[in-house]
Amino acid sequence: MPEWDDRKIIEGIQNPDKADKAFGMLLQKYQERLYWHIRKIVVSHDDTDDVLQNTMVKVWRSLGSFRAESGLYTWLYRIATNEALTFLKQKKKRTFAPWVDVEQKISESLESDPWFNGDEIQLQLQQAILKLPEKQRIVFNMKYFDEMKYQEMSEILGTSVGALKASYHHAVKKIEAMLGED
Repeated sequence: MPEWDDRKIIEGIQNPDKADKAFGMLLQKYQERLYWHIRKIVVSHDDTDDVLQNTMVKVWRSLGSFRAESGLYTWLYRIATNEALTFLKQKKKRTFAPWVDVEQKISESLESDPWFNGDEIQLQLQQAILKLPEKQRIVFNMKYFDEMKYQEMSEILGTSVGALKASYHHAVKKIEAMLGED
């Protein structure tokens, strides 16, 4: 099945006779990218699968309201980011623990996660990223790993480009300090 471009997916979504097929194309094109975006926020493979499923359900339910004012990619990432953040907030409430404790448990689970296949340096980097404040962590992941432009991040996160640049700069400095690099 050949991949559709975003324009064709959007046209298909807006046509009730083609909506199912267009959604399948959307999944084929973006599911893996969204998985890794969410994974960088929630860390656990199982949690990522749950959040990705919630994201896709929300996308399916919202297809009719998509107005193409932003790009399809931007819209999907915004939904995925919001779902991941909502998941973390719910997890924090369920554990009745401060974020530091939740972050520590996530960090510890990363070491024993069979889905994590990084080396010691990658593990240290991921643990340092987990210690960042939520916004800095998301901005760092989007810029460093996804190589996203600040303008795209601005549309997804609803934050000014200047604020995003500052968040990224502060995140880099904190990570360097945590890893002992000067």
